[in-house]
Amino acid sequence: IYFAAGPDALSGLHWTTTGGDFLGCFFFAVQTFATICYGSIAPAKLAANVLVVVEAVTGLLLVALGTGISFARFARPRARILFSERAVIAPYRSGTAFEFRIANARKNELTDVSARLLLAQRKAGGDREFLPLKLERENVLFFPLSWTIVHPIDDASPLRGQTAEDLVAAHAEFLILLSGNDETFNQVVHTRSSYEASELVWNARFQSLYNPPDADGGISIDVGRLSVIERL
Repeated sequence: IYFAAGPDALSGLHWTTTGGDFLGCFFFAVQTFATICYGSIAPAKLAANVLVVVEAVTGLLLVALGTGISFARFARPRARILFSERAVIAPYRSGTAFEFRIANARKNELTDVSARLLLAQRKAGGDREFLPLKLERENVLFFPLSWTIVHPIDDASPLRGQTAEDLVAAHAEFLILLSGNDETFNQVVHTRSSYEASELVWNARFQSLYNPPDADGGISIDVGRLSVIERL
């Protein structure tokens, strides 16, 4: 636009060739945008002065906006929770339960972690329904190692009496929402996942994650065994 304003729009710019004049206008625009202002070139006409004002204000706003978006994007904490590859229907007390396992993949601590579980399936009429599944434990105050989340299949459970074929026919999907407090940023973080009916293993249980205690009696787990199950 500076170039289109004509040769007398900018003072200090010696118009010789079209290419050189265009580069001079471009460099002046960059200097104005970045508030460098070497002073060798200055606006001389009203149109050029108005353009300098617009560019200076726009440049400040764009830099501030870009900085804010970048900071918000990279400074926002994110939970990195590892989920077991499959969920299981495992023996539980005198009956069975729907179970899956999670672990924290980051070194930061999560506190007051809560879990919600929904069963999404299609009814006979074709409509989709979402049924909350009650958990044995809905939250833990500390989450240092792993957590096996359990939904007991009792008389009140929507899974009572259902078979693997029933869940596949109903296009069942187990929806999971986790939230907790990240101690590093002191902010609440969320993560979600799901298991389809085909990802459910019946009559199985998870193998233990715990390693033998070390010399100091410390407790640790092997996250590589998070998804290891054994059929019963």
